[in-house]
Amino acid sequence: MAFALLMLKSRLVICTLLCISLLSAEVGLVRPAAALGINYGQVANNLPAPAQVVQLLSSLRIGKVRIYDVNPQVLSAFAGTGIELIVTVPDDLVPGMAASASQALQWLTAGVRPYFPATRVTGIAVGNEVFTGDDQQLKASLVPAMRNLHAALAQLGMDAYVRVSTANSLAVLATSYPPSQGVFTQDAAPYMAQLLRFLSDTSAPFWINAYPYFAYKDDPSRVSLDYALSNPYHVGAVDPYTHLQYTSMLYAQVDAVTFAAARLGYGNVPVHVSETGWPSKGDADEAGATVENARQYNRNLLLRQVSGEGTPLRPKLRLEVYLFALFNEDMKPGPTSERNYGLYQPDMSMVYNVGLNQQSTTSAASLSSLATSAAARRTATDVGKDYAGLCLVTSLAILLITQALLL
Repeated sequence: MAFALLMLKSRLVICTLLCISLLSAEVGLVRPAAALGINYGQVANNLPAPAQVVQLLSSLRIGKVRIYDVNPQVLSAFAGTGIELIVTVPDDLVPGMAASASQALQWLTAGVRPYFPATRVTGIAVGNEVFTGDDQQLKASLVPAMRNLHAALAQLGMDAYVRVSTANSLAVLATSYPPSQGVFTQDAAPYMAQLLRFLSDTSAPFWINAYPYFAYKDDPSRVSLDYALSNPYHVGAVDPYTHLQYTSMLYAQVDAVTFAAARLGYGNVPVHVSETGWPSKGDADEAGATVENARQYNRNLLLRQVSGEGTPLRPKLRLEVYLFALFNEDMKPGPTSERNYGLYQPDMSMVYNVGLNQQSTTSAASLSSLATSAAARRTATDVGKDYAGLCLVTSLAILLITQALLL
């Protein structure tokens, strides 16, 4: 009985602290370590060892990372860092997981559970851009595999900590502009309904890979570079139906996905950006692939992240974004741009500086300069609202912790 009471107290305190964390984000408090996510791809033969990568990420105060497998060396390297990690189930394993719940459990038991919770795995991406591919069996298998994986998480007591989703290409949309007219393609819609139902039932986000660079590259004479780069001080575009103003194509694309989900009855599912970026180098026919544009795009995005900015449709909810990518990857196929999305070279030198500075573990957060410039744009009213909200959160926290201790 005493042990059960102690566990109940612990859970109440943990829940209270989680409420503080969530409500702090809602009232606009800037938490630099949680402001940036990044994709750590490994399609290269010259990357630094995982331990060196983790040291780099920690020095930059990057708090969220996505990887494309369950590499044991990588998972071990992240242990004890507190960095949130999204891992990936490769496409070829999806049909087997859909057909057999035991395969999902086996994958989780062998690939993730041994490292958890020391390594803070918070998400599992099942497949990548499946619904815009040609493999019909894979499409039909995806959501059943996700269900089996979620059941396996529940069986291991991990479902409260790890969310299951899948990263989708923006091509699942038939229409993305204006955002309010966002709608899924006829081919994708039946699968989207199943996916969104699962995400809603499990409180998981919808992940989208969105690259304004592609829109600009395909039509540079008609697409505004400022709009594609998310430059904040330009006119942008106004949705004629909602009258919401967009200064960022990325944020407009996210709202288009939200509207498309709402048309299927799932406007409550949050939309997160699992990949976005801009190449620093490209072929002759890849307009806009320059170091300066890449630096500007990622810096603008960081400024928006650090200021806690949401999309025009959901202005109070900071958009969660994972930049692509940490490193240039020399073995990626395709045009030159595919090998030049990284913020860093494999020798860990910067390709360009977006405002991230390596610092020791005892120094100020690495995004402090960005936070200062972003905060300068906030009004006194915003600060007052933040202070009032913080007071409310603090009072609630004291009350809940006191109740927990008196049990």
